[in-house]
Amino acid sequence: MVVLIEGSEESGSPHLADYLDRLGPRIGRPELVVCLDSGCLTYDRLWLTTSLRGNLVADVRVDVLTEGVHSGLAGAVVPSSFRLLRRLLSRIEDEATGEIVLDDLVAEVPPGHRANLESVAAEFPGAVTGDLPTVPGLALSGSGPAERLIAKAWAPALAVTGMAGIPAVGDAGNVLRPYTEARISVRLPPTVDAAAAGAALVRALSADPPSGARVTVELETPADGWVAPDPEPWVTAALDEASRASFGVPPAGYGEGGTIPFLAELGRRFPGTPLVAPGVLGPTSNAHGPNEALHLPMARAVSAAVASLVAAAADRGAEPGRAT
Repeated sequence: MVVLIEGSEESGSPHLADYLDRLGPRIGRPELVVCLDSGCLTYDRLWLTTSLRGNLVADVRVDVLTEGVHSGLAGAVVPSSFRLLRRLLSRIEDEATGEIVLDDLVAEVPPGHRANLESVAAEFPGAVTGDLPTVPGLALSGSGPAERLIAKAWAPALAVTGMAGIPAVGDAGNVLRPYTEARISVRLPPTVDAAAAGAALVRALSADPPSGARVTVELETPADGWVAPDPEPWVTAALDEASRASFGVPPAGYGEGGTIPFLAELGRRFPGTPLVAPGVLGPTSNAHGPNEALHLPMARAVSAAVASLVAAAADRGAEPGRAT
């Protein structure tokens, strides 16, 4: 059995491909790959990830001046860099609805995945919204639990995650600022080619700059989404036995809204190999937050399930030279 501990995932896994190349002779041709890096919808059963969205991260900057100018002098004459940036983002997202309007970032939901998520939403109607700290009265997107769960797993979405060139409110003056810069994160449907989507994003934001402003777009390395391969019968049987032993119910699967770039890389590198992605990050775990927490009974149960799965692989009598 080969255990690979990858310690830079939160930085985008920049070294993983090289390590896999170097360790290729030791890893061999795996019979099974297990990735312990995903989430769970509840703590009452073993959850398996069926898909993950891809991700694009880009910095978009709009320059209109070489230095700040009093707004009484330049206002209504020099276009606001913030307004022009907002116009650029409207090429990607409808600001009224949040719908992504760039076709290269959109994909159809496969019928099987739609049916699975509708079934999960019927059993767990609060699965998407129950753990969100929304302000009172906020109107959520989507008409109901199923639509929201499907959107979380398969819909593209844009978020502005950082800005530059804008002073804090307490430091603001009556100045027309020279530039506005935003970092955007775009979640992609699992089946969208991230590299092609990134190129389309750059083209859309760079072409025909509004009002002749200087627009620069810097795109980070795109991250592909992932769709889990259909499990082999022995994997299905082993996971069913493990979930029933720990929880008394069979396992379940659903599509996660986040991105794990190396899962797509592992899928490309080991085609035809069962790739299982269980997880323990569920309600109130608040991954990456200041109060991130681990549900210990779930962690123990998932560990036991993985041990059972590895034992099942060993019982099959792996071919010489194949790793688990």
